[in-house]
Amino acid sequence: MKKTLALVLFLIAFTASATAAEQVDSPQQSLEQALLKQEGKVVYIDFWASWCGPCVKSFPWMNKIQQQYKEQGFTVISINLDADETNAQQFLHDNPASFAVLYDPKGTIAKHFSIQGMPTSMLINRDGVIKYRHSGFFTGKINQYEDEIKRLLNSSSSSTLSKKIPKKTHNMAHNKTKRDNHES
Repeated sequence: MKKTLALVLFLIAFTASATAAEQVDSPQQSLEQALLKQEGKVVYIDFWASWCGPCVKSFPWMNKIQQQYKEQGFTVISINLDADETNAQQFLHDNPASFAVLYDPKGTIAKHFSIQGMPTSMLINRDGVIKYRHSGFFTGKINQYEDEIKRLLNSSSSSTLSKKIPKKTHNMAHNKTKRDNHES
């Protein structure tokens, strides 16, 4: 199955452009490996930081949806942007995560996706296409977030509705908010 092939190819191209020193245990490689393990699933990627107030509210919800929908092919991958990992570890001690946590201390992945606020999330369908993007976390929108997840879980394939993630880094930043992607 090549459900997330487009996303993976993009990440490989992105990683290949890094220097040799950055390629060892780089955030890009960590994300690539995490996505490969989730091939064919609906993936909720969440960018967060220890100083983010709304992140404290989003973590219990992400734990809940991870548990609630994992048997249907859903997973959460979070990406921490703290420069000092000890701050992230303290946050996780106070707000445990039942999902994957990756670290991007230099903000390389975040810059690539033009992340401007915390938290920012992207919901990717089974074909590796970013279908929804949200800046911030609002408890009043939890039903909307869950409806989007259910919609993607119940969709067999939506590759005809929007374009696959481009292979080249510069194209992704340009195309990330195409009309088929929704941002709120």
